Amino acid sequence: MSQSLPKPSSSPAGVDHRDAARPTTSAGRRQEGWAERREERLRSLGSGPARFRELIGKVGSGEHTSTGLDRQEAREAMDLMLSGQASAAQMGAFLIAHRIRRPLPIELTGMLDSYRQHGPVLETPGRRPLCFGVPYDGRSRTAPLLPLVALVLASAAVPVVLHGGDPMPVKYGVTLAELFEALGIGWRGLPLSAAQERLNRHGLALTHQCDHFPLADGLVPVRDAIGKRPPVASLELLWTPHRGEHLLVSGFVHPPTESRAWEALTAAGETDVLTVKGLEGSTDLPTTRACITARLRQGDAERILLHPRDHGISAPEVPWQDLDTWQGEALAALGGEGVLAEALRWNVGAYLWFAGRFECLDAALEQASALLMARSGERLRREMGAP
Repeated sequence: MSQSLPKPSSSPAGVDHRDAARPTTSAGRRQEGWAERREERLRSLGSGPARFRELIGKVGSGEHTSTGLDRQEAREAMDLMLSGQASAAQMGAFLIAHRIRRPLPIELTGMLDSYRQHGPVLETPGRRPLCFGVPYDGRSRTAPLLPLVALVLASAAVPVVLHGGDPMPVKYGVTLAELFEALGIGWRGLPLSAAQERLNRHGLALTHQCDHFPLADGLVPVRDAIGKRPPVASLELLWTPHRGEHLLVSGFVHPPTESRAWEALTAAGETDVLTVKGLEGSTDLPTTRACITARLRQGDAERILLHPRDHGISAPEVPWQDLDTWQGEALAALGGEGVLAEALRWNVGAYLWFAGRFECLDAALEQASALLMARSGERLRREMGAP
């Protein structure tokens, strides 16, 4: 009786075929153990922090390996920061890495998407406001004009929407809310509905981050800890709480910042933008040098240079001293007098022209003079509750 022989095996004698997929070296077994340990640690972090760690890797991996974020990833990163799902250490790492590498325009667009989703909303049905974006860390060298410009423009039926916060790193300069309070108009502590009511009635509103956007205000301690201005600060210049048709006026300091803003805002769907190289990064037009601005319409940018001396403006820039000094200067300027009056006339006239109320700048400046002589902005200040 014949007996079948066993089939030849390619495996060494004594090795079970079922072990073929298992690591056969000590190095392989260690690698498998490290992978399991890594996965276990990621699970212990939780889904939000684990995902944010991946996003940090995309912006903080160095010059040759950093890939950057696409629009959706940038929005996701900002969502995780605003919702508190990323730890303080993670947010600090992300923000400083992003600052060093510089954010891509599309990353700013994604972050802007998140701000639009989570931030406060104001509306002006049937009216087209000017929406100003200025640095939240305020002013420390030159006397601000924007609160006065806003009052005079609003008194002339040009609505104005502003936003700001409490004293902010890195400059900790004087804020919009503090300046308005010096004029007798308080914005801090108001519900958003009250800000909307003021916009409806007086054509002027300011959303205050502590009260109206607490999610964003939660990032301030991290910004304070890293001690440098992070990409989030760029959103203060690009974002507005206003929904609807408007002219977005955005301050900038460095030319690369302006070009990134153009790309980011075009991708975000902003159709009418004015970028301004103003005093200390604000939208205050200087009186001692050419005013460098650009109008961005439907993605096409046009450089606009305004020379104050060509229009009879030669006033010096007024240095910042303190709130009490500024209060006296500001109240005088609203009546067309004092050291800030000429700069206020220049700014009001320019923004009346940018808003499309006049075909030529000289005519707009004449109207600005008339508004100051009539104390139009001062009357609105009193109507809004100032003593």
